[in-house]
Parts: sequence; structure tokens; C-alpha cells
Amino acid sequence: MAMQPAPKSFRLHIGIFGRRNVGKSSLLNAITRQQVSIVSDQAGTTTDPVEKPMELLPLGPVLFIDTAGIDDAGALGDLRVQRTRQVFERTDLGVLVAESGQWGDFEEMILAELSERETPAVVVFNKSDLAEPPAAVTARLAGLKTPWVKTAALTGAGILDFRQALLDTAPEGFVNNPALLGDLVGPGEMAVLVVPIDKEAPKGRLIMPQVQSIRDLLDSDAYCAVVKERELRACLENLKRPPKLVVTDSQAFLKVAADTPRDIPMTSFSILFSRFRGDLPAQVEGTLAIERLKAGDRILVAEHCSHHPIGEDIGRVKLPRWLTQYVGGRLEFDHVQGHDFPGDLSPYKLVIHCGACTANRRAMLSRIMRCRQAGVPITNYGLAIAYSLGILERALEPFPAALDIYRKSREAPCD
Repeated sequence: MAMQPAPKSFRLHIGIFGRRNVGKSSLLNAITRQQVSIVSDQAGTTTDPVEKPMELLPLGPVLFIDTAGIDDAGALGDLRVQRTRQVFERTDLGVLVAESGQWGDFEEMILAELSERETPAVVVFNKSDLAEPPAAVTARLAGLKTPWVKTAALTGAGILDFRQALLDTAPEGFVNNPALLGDLVGPGEMAVLVVPIDKEAPKGRLIMPQVQSIRDLLDSDAYCAVVKERELRACLENLKRPPKLVVTDSQAFLKVAADTPRDIPMTSFSILFSRFRGDLPAQVEGTLAIERLKAGDRILVAEHCSHHPIGEDIGRVKLPRWLTQYVGGRLEFDHVQGHDFPGDLSPYKLVIHCGACTANRRAMLSRIMRCRQAGVPITNYGLAIAYSLGILERALEPFPAALDIYRKSREAPCD
């Protein structure tokens, strides 16, 4: 059986930015040793971000994103700029490409954008066979501790230096990846994973959060039992000693909570991913906004993947139904998928995000930051479902800091 490639969400996302026709696509082709992006003397050849997954040792799997130049003008240029700006939100490591003899306000703007997001950056002065980078600029970059290299992408000159700069600048988290749930279980211990098989379960396969959880447990020298919700009670009764953790799909929360003894910690895949991909304490705080919802309020439901919804879809049917029942009145729901995310969040009283299993963590943190800047609370599927079903406190017990936030909110006096 052929080994499956690493999912995009596990890859270091490297965004390549710069003016039109500075050689971004040539640089990508050179580092990947493939003709990934079209190269032309005509400015603006790249119209949409081009993605190229590869193995960049010793980092492992990365995803290069070649963007359109954002010094464009006109209606088409505006669309290119908009799509390129979306890439900032999922970039873990930024590459700013400039022609060796040029540097101006545009490059300063890109550098400032990356700096504001606390995204590490590498500056590449391309076409260095034609001119040297300005000495004042390289001195300033050195003062900012921003690494820079010289390349001539069409000939391959400097590509090894560029590769080393990427390795040296990559965030530490991609060298030492955090655990998804292995730290909650421990070596030699067991987790029970509850996996409903319904219409939305892909035929013959498990969904990504379930697969990633199994792999993380194996990497952590733990082991697991995988059961459907109907078999959970029998599974627990047959174990010689209780598992360290029960993890369920959020839509089976009520049955799993009823069948899991109170002394066994329980949570959901979605809540695990709030910690793994996002910011669990911040999203717990956002969850508390459900208590303030009233009939007529508008809610944004955001999914990072673009699956085709069917039947009893969790984001379009089940979650709106549970929240409507909790609030006791009709709520207005808007839905977005993929990289789409509204620039104006002011119409919303709450944003409910999926677990973001197909996103990288920086993309999810960027969305949380945007919600915070707009003053709009953000939660995720598992947290919102647990709250609306009245079992959030139990679902947070494996996470003491997040549980403390919830309990303090319960103790606070009402307005």
C-alpha cells in the first residue's frame, strides 16, 4: 500500500510575497526543482495562489504558497490582491522577494504585515546577478534580525542559502510538534475513541480528526479502542482497568456522557482540536456568549474545509437546531467555507468555527485574532454543542485552565 501524503494542516505553510515579476514563481520552481508555477516576463502571470507540497528536510512536510503580486491595479488586480491577502492568515513563515537593486514602501509594507502578525520572515533579493541589494536595507534587516539571502532563481544561484534560511527561521513548533491528545493519556495507557458511523462518515474511511488522534496516540506510545457509540458501554465494562480518556464525536455527546462513568474524563475531538489548532481558553470564553444570545441574533458558522453538506449536516442542521432550542427563539445563521472569512464581522453576535482539522494553527489563530479585534466572541463546534446540551463543564475536565475559566464564569454575579 502506498504511503499517504501528510495533510496540508500538518505542513509548515510558507507564503511567498512580493511585487509582480520579481521572480517569486522562479524561486518556487527552483526550491522545489519542479515547474510548479508558470514563469513569464509578463508581469502578473500568477493570478491565484499556487500551492506546492513537498518534503523539506529536516523540517519534513511543508506547503509553499506562491502568491500573485499585490502591487496590482484594476478590477482583476483587486481580486488578486484580495486572494493574496488571505494567504497572510495561514502563513507560518513568510518569504519576501525583492529585486536586488530595489526596495521601497511596498516591501516595507509586506515586512510590516508579517511583523504585525508575528510571522517569521526571510527576505530574498532575487536577480542578484544583475544588481546588489541596497547596503542600507541589508543593514536595517540585520538590525531587525530578519535573515536575508541573495539568489538568481533562473540559474539556481543562492538556492541552497535560501533553503538553509528557511530551516533556520522556521518556528520551533514545527521542529517539536505539540501532541494532540497523547499527553492527556500517557505511555502505556488507553483512550477510547467513539466514532459514529452515519451518513456523513466517508465510506470505507474515518474522518481526519479521528485518524490524526489514532496516530498521535501511537506516536505517544499509548493505545486506543475505537468503537461506535452503541458499543461504548460494553467496551468500558470489558476493560480490566478504566481508560485515561474517552473522546467522542460531538454529535454523540449526550449518549457518550450517559454511558461513560463519571470518574472517567470525557471530551470531544472538536474540543481537542480547539487546543491543538486554536486557542482553547479564548474559545471557551467565546462559548460563554451563547448565554447572551437572543432571538434574531446573527451567527456566523465557519468551516475551513469545503465538504459537500448532506442530510443532517452538523453545521447547517444539528448545531443550529440545538442552539435555537437553547435560546428559545429563531436565530439567523450565515455559513462560509474554505478560505472565505468575512472582512466585516460586526453583524455577528457569535462566530462558531469547525475544529479546523484541515487548517494549520496559524490560520486558526489569525481568525481568532480577527474576531478579538472586532469584539466578536468565537467558539467551535464541540464547545458550542457541549454548552447547549449542558455538559460543557464535564467536557472541559481534561483541561484545567479552560475548566477554570468556565467555572469562574458560573460564579460571577449576574448583571
